[in-house]
Amino acid sequence: MTESNQPRVFENVPSPFCGIASDDLKIEVEGQRVRILENGDAVTIPGFEQEIADAAPRIAGNPATLDQAVARAAEILKSAHLPVFSGFGTDVNETRAALSLIDRCRGVFDQMRAEGGLRNLLVLADSGWMATTLGELKNRVEVLVSFGTDIELNFPRFFERFIWNKETLFNGDTGKREIIFIGRAPSGQAATAPDGRPPKVIPCAQESLPDVAAALSALAKGAKLQAEQVAGIPVSELQSVVDRLRRANYSVVTWAAGQLALPNAELTVQQLCQMVATLNKDSRAAVLPLGGQDGDRTASQVSSWISGYPTRVSYARGYPEYDPYHNGAARLLANGEADALFWVSSLSSTPPPASNVPTVVIGRSGMRFESEPEVFIPVGIPGIDFAGQMYRCDNVVALPLYQLRQSDLLKASDALRAIEQALGTNA
Repeated sequence: MTESNQPRVFENVPSPFCGIASDDLKIEVEGQRVRILENGDAVTIPGFEQEIADAAPRIAGNPATLDQAVARAAEILKSAHLPVFSGFGTDVNETRAALSLIDRCRGVFDQMRAEGGLRNLLVLADSGWMATTLGELKNRVEVLVSFGTDIELNFPRFFERFIWNKETLFNGDTGKREIIFIGRAPSGQAATAPDGRPPKVIPCAQESLPDVAAALSALAKGAKLQAEQVAGIPVSELQSVVDRLRRANYSVVTWAAGQLALPNAELTVQQLCQMVATLNKDSRAAVLPLGGQDGDRTASQVSSWISGYPTRVSYARGYPEYDPYHNGAARLLANGEADALFWVSSLSSTPPPASNVPTVVIGRSGMRFESEPEVFIPVGIPGIDFAGQMYRCDNVVALPLYQLRQSDLLKASDALRAIEQALGTNA
């Protein structure tokens, strides 16, 4: 497909890569080259500016036509007893197409970031939480507590867009907002207030975060702790955090579950949610789980619509069954239960794990492999090569993604539908 090489500039472009769905990017497109002119960051710049490196499918590393690649992928599915589908840095339509294929071939749906997401989902299923949105945060927050998380690491523009924003619906002075980090200090200066006021940092080792969360929850309930310190933090300092949250007109406790690499981390998350629930008896508080990079929150949303379950869903019996432990792709592959791996990821360049089973990759152009898969079908990127839709991390807003350039790259959804059609009527 040919197009003019004259540069074109797009305003207010949403990002499918960052989780908070920054939608104010200014982007220049010249031929196949994409460049962010304004409001880029360490996540969005490599996401948009990575060049097209592959356009033709491969079978066992050798060039192949699309029909040949689709036929070989269908053959692998026909001979598999339990294929597992993972990756899922995808948009809405791609995930829908993948789930249709998974249902058809009685496979298992998992995600590459499911372990982090389950730290939240297990709490939500067990006891629920009182959560807020990015919009509420932007307009109302007075005190923000970041627990065990370096927000800037995965969400570089979080503070710029949602904390130090110049305007709110209620004419509040955002420059007076207070930021408290517990457990992990920020890696940059984004949390520093416009007037130069640094955030409050209460350091502790990551393995001590469960104790700190439990202490905060107990103090919020009015318990008197016998200890003078918890994880080296004076109890009086933890009490001061609880007291400040209680005095606030609107406080938010946030974390990125992917950064809580702890045994049984969901119990730590649950303690934070219980603290917030208790605070709401006297004030107004909420939690805000952060995540959703490269469309993984979108995949969970779509799976929930279709199956009733967010991830780790098996269709092996002909109907969806949810099991957050037994349906993990890594476990199924390690134990020899899965006999094929389909890796679907149009947004992320993260390759599939090395495996002894036949592997089919429907992935972003430029993906590099430790071991060449049996089939690789390079595909375009929603939000660059074609239009799409995705959800940001608070799950309440579906953003449209725009086509920025013309390319010969296939849509992942089209590749998945072609494979399903190639299965025929007897699969």
